[in-house]
Amino acid sequence: MDNEQPTNLHDSSKPEGRAIKGRGAASNPEGRFETIRHDAEDDGWSHELLDETAPRPRTEVTEERARSVISRNDSPDIHFTQAINPYRGCEHGCIYCYARPSHSYLNLSPGLDFETKLRAKSNLAEVLRIDLAKRGYVVSPINIGSNTDPYQPIEKRWQLTRAALQVLAECHHPCTIVTKNALVERDLDILVPMARENLVQVFVSVNSLDNQLAAKLEPRASAPHRRIKTIRALSDAGVPVGVLVAPIIPALNDKDMEAVLAQAAEAGACCAGYTTLRLPYELKALFREWLALHAPQRADHVMSLVQQMNAGRDYDSDFATRMRGQGVFADLLRRRFDIASRRHGYGRARELKLDSSRFVPPRKPSPQGDLF
Repeated sequence: MDNEQPTNLHDSSKPEGRAIKGRGAASNPEGRFETIRHDAEDDGWSHELLDETAPRPRTEVTEERARSVISRNDSPDIHFTQAINPYRGCEHGCIYCYARPSHSYLNLSPGLDFETKLRAKSNLAEVLRIDLAKRGYVVSPINIGSNTDPYQPIEKRWQLTRAALQVLAECHHPCTIVTKNALVERDLDILVPMARENLVQVFVSVNSLDNQLAAKLEPRASAPHRRIKTIRALSDAGVPVGVLVAPIIPALNDKDMEAVLAQAAEAGACCAGYTTLRLPYELKALFREWLALHAPQRADHVMSLVQQMNAGRDYDSDFATRMRGQGVFADLLRRRFDIASRRHGYGRARELKLDSSRFVPPRKPSPQGDLF
């Protein structure tokens, strides 16, 4: 169980990094498991000159050979028990991503490292076949994208998400997908047949309709209007699709909640969900730094409301409240969401029922191929 006791690490009015075009994080702080710490010193050179001449960090992808690819979850506030994440780290660079602290386990920073030093599980499909073929395997829908986005830009080259879908389709195994990238449309040739058998549902995350804000919050994700088009494309193809207004950040993007739900419903979304901002571990300092750089005039107001929803702290890890918050502002968000959802006829994302009865374990490879 998550027993984290968060503390306020930085003053939101004092940014420590600099804004980098195309990246969400502005710095690269050490992870919480590092034993060596680095302190920057001002040597008197012009910061403006250094900023102009410093190269932008490039994306580096390292191949990883996984021993197992299905992770299990027993958290009471998460409504799936199995998940696959083809990649570690995410090039989308969303500054609010709750998965950033997981990069610390790789001795990498939750900051720029999380969005530039990525790991790709190159043997994903092979290991998935082995996991699904194990004696006693119990079928339940597998979520793809619970930690990092399965359709982030590097998926164009690596195609690990597509490979996983091919295995699941072959085995008639149910799955759900969460993404904020229009690249999911590429795999309609797999998703449409799965949808006919009630084996898949896609959730598209849209937390704002403000392109300028999204470009800073989610610098390498598809633009909000493009995600709405993706909802329409999936719905028109017969793939059940929902919208996730996540995360809602008070005094920053909460004003768009009703508009997002309205546009997604018009595009064909059949269910909706939402979460509020979560700031575990190192993410607290990274988000405060982002606010100081991109929204300095409202930084204190945003964090005040965040703390009101988290028992006076930047983050409260209580399973009962961490996804939706608590207090007056959280109650207001809940009422607004419920009213808009009823207006547009949305079902709840958790009410999804996929068919687990069709599952056929994968066959072992044979040099003779399939005769029947």
